[in-house]
Amino acid sequence: MLLDGDSWRARMNNFRSEAWRLETLPQYLVPQEAEELEQWRAGKRLDPLTHSDEYTDDLKRLRSEGKRKGRVHIVSRPLSEYLRFEFSQYYEANVRAGDEIRILDVTDRPNPLAGVQDFWMFDQESVVLMNYKPDGTQINRELYDGDVARFVEYQQIAVAASVPYLEYVKGLGL
Repeated sequence: MLLDGDSWRARMNNFRSEAWRLETLPQYLVPQEAEELEQWRAGKRLDPLTHSDEYTDDLKRLRSEGKRKGRVHIVSRPLSEYLRFEFSQYYEANVRAGDEIRILDVTDRPNPLAGVQDFWMFDQESVVLMNYKPDGTQINRELYDGDVARFVEYQQIAVAASVPYLEYVKGLGL
């Protein structure tokens, strides 16, 4: 079953304890970010200490309700322009708001999750496959109909092999 609009928002808002994501791509072409990417290219930067938007406000609300949101992003250096943008514009502010972001850098080692596609997992009970074109354009979101045990294992591998975002970016000069 494909998830879009209200069905997707309900999935993102109605989990009981944890929403977790695996990100595998060096770039995501998100139409809502196009203007912000251009501003970033022109030198405009957000202040992660004061930045607030709908996403960070939602993260704070979730935390206050005892819920968790996290992700592991698999990367290799040199970081793509999009990753430099995403890291410098959003990740620190999102971490400060409660997003548990970790980075799995596979530059000098084999990727322990090679071939695994992007997904969201909710309460370790349901999985939504995030389907993308090779350039990072989203095709759709598809509710996975099957045993989620392998996705729980992917999460365990990703978390064990990664480091917290703030630790990863020390000294990167973003």
